[in-house]
Amino acid sequence: MHHIVVEECQMTHRPVVLAQILWPSFLAAGVLEMLVFSVVDPSHVSLGGWQPEVNTIYSLSFLVFWVVTAGSAGLSWWMRKAPAAIGAQRRSKRMRREAALTRHAHG
Repeated sequence: MHHIVVEECQMTHRPVVLAQILWPSFLAAGVLEMLVFSVVDPSHVSLGGWQPEVNTIYSLSFLVFWVVTAGSAGLSWWMRKAPAAIGAQRRSKRMRREAALTRHAHG
């Protein structure tokens, strides 16, 4: 009988967070692009005097949508994390203050 050993994939925290932000924003950018270009004809879009090709408009629009939605998702992730960090700092200060008071009372 053969035993197969499967190594566990250990991802560090940063790639997981990036995936949690970039993948949903990629999907949202795709949906947003479909919605926008179901109303806007990219062949009529011009940027100043520049009349880019339709594929260029699609590509640039997707990248802009992706950056904006990734920024929004990243900001949401950061704001979700901030209260926990603030709470940890407050608990740490309170514990140091209580420890100092205890030492002062017993000292």
